[in-house]
Amino acid sequence: MTVAQSLVAYVLAAGLLTITPGFDTALVLRTSTLEGARQASLAALGIGVGCLTWGAAVALGLAALLAASELAYDILKWAGAAYLAWLGLQLIRKPRADFSPGLNADPSAAPGNRLSSFWKGLVGNLLNPKVGVFYVSFLPQFVPAGVPVSGYTFMLAIIHVVLGAIWCVALILASQPLIWALRRPRVIKTLDRLMGCVFIGFGAKRALSNR
Repeated sequence: MTVAQSLVAYVLAAGLLTITPGFDTALVLRTSTLEGARQASLAALGIGVGCLTWGAAVALGLAALLAASELAYDILKWAGAAYLAWLGLQLIRKPRADFSPGLNADPSAAPGNRLSSFWKGLVGNLLNPKVGVFYVSFLPQFVPAGVPVSGYTFMLAIIHVVLGAIWCVALILASQPLIWALRRPRVIKTLDRLMGCVFIGFGAKRALSNR
């Protein structure tokens, strides 16, 4: 397999995986629709940084330890499931009646609050052991003979992040026309609670999943 063939095959495979619905897609859509494009972009940035971190771990051989250690995998899996359940419960218990910082962000808002979407994307990604195991098993299949394995593997992770960023931009742009129709307090509360249930569902799926 040549480098060109490798890249074409990888982009097609990674592109299909990118648009497969999951927690990342749900987080970006929910954030874009209810908090605005800026906060959704921060969530997407957090997801991208998480993927790059996993890509670096794979390139350095660290993620292989996760794939080999059942205990480490289970600890990270349960931590991720608990985090998603916590996010879901927060949305169900304390739904908002208006927009959080995003569409009408308060310039004086605390930096931590403005970056909350970034941290949700980052932590949600880093606490998903399947991303690390997936990278360990998936990326090496597209490394041609005769190229530096670590550098090429990390480059494939970067390509995956770029594809993810393009997908997130498409989601954000597609959801913006809905913002004005969803500004009513009752609608915002209902959507927050529904998304809370979705997050809990993702947490349960992660907790019950095998490698």
